[in-house]
Amino acid sequence: MSKVADYADIRQDKLFLQPEGYNPSGSFKDNGMSTAVTHAKMLQTDKLICASTGNTSASAAMYAANEDMKCIVYIPKGEIAAGKLGQAFQFGAQVVQIAGNFDDALSASLKEAASTGAYTVNSVNPFRLEGQKTILYRVLEHLNWEPPDWVVYPGGALGNTSSCGKCIIELNEWNWIKKIPRIAVVNSTGANVFYELVNGVFESKRLEWNNGKPDIGMIQRYFQDKEKKGIIPKTRATAIQIGKPANIIKALRALDFTKGLVVQVTDEEMMDGMSVVGLNGFDCEMASGAVPAAIKKLRQAEEIKKDDIVVGILTGRQKDPGLSVEYHMNPDNSFARPPTHR
Repeated sequence: MSKVADYADIRQDKLFLQPEGYNPSGSFKDNGMSTAVTHAKMLQTDKLICASTGNTSASAAMYAANEDMKCIVYIPKGEIAAGKLGQAFQFGAQVVQIAGNFDDALSASLKEAASTGAYTVNSVNPFRLEGQKTILYRVLEHLNWEPPDWVVYPGGALGNTSSCGKCIIELNEWNWIKKIPRIAVVNSTGANVFYELVNGVFESKRLEWNNGKPDIGMIQRYFQDKEKKGIIPKTRATAIQIGKPANIIKALRALDFTKGLVVQVTDEEMMDGMSVVGLNGFDCEMASGAVPAAIKKLRQAEEIKKDDIVVGILTGRQKDPGLSVEYHMNPDNSFARPPTHR
């Protein structure tokens, strides 16, 4: 990842990017979905249900098809990449379009699950989070169980943040690791709930774990304030376009234990990050481009040191090729390779 390291101003031998897009359905979701579906089979459930901005629906539909199970996916209409939606259709899922955003789709899917007995495979499911711990296991295996200084994740529903934190806590308790890596969560500026709450943007007060007693009322007031102002999440990185992250409390514990932080990046910065990853011969979606963009930003702020060992998780492969085409057609973009004409 030499080009990414140079872009982020980190020593080339200190930066590692783990591409979860090479999982069967093309994203990190398969780590947790395989565990959740295993549990569903143990319960002898024949119907999976989820809400999705794309990757969850693709993964759930794929595993359901493999196990001869029914699958219903709720999606926000017009807010999902065609490549991801195509996977849900291809694997035989029943797609339900909701007029609204991901949070509306999740609410609707949970209501149907409660009334029909369908098995929810969103990250509100604890088995999903248990399965996602394997992401960090593979990181540590590659590093011979010597933890890095930083683990950097895009932040949407915050399931990965929560899962990674739980994994680190357990490994430390078991004395498998002594060093505690810091977690950096990356929000989009257009969907920055966790960033605003944790960094004191709302009510000039930082939302903290507080020994397991976080200010839940503050979270509720935040959501009410956004609703009153008519502010909804909006970013072209639809994978992290989430206004009500389901795992805020668990993510707070993860940040507290690892002395982690939350940073935000713009859509333009994510597009640059996505593109420079591509120049190193790896594919990633726009939300994953948040990782190198955030590492660069944290280096500029000297939060990450030049010789820190940094692992970034590229959560999914590119399933919206139109984004890449659009980026490279514009010669003003930092890493554009526009076509020539003869």
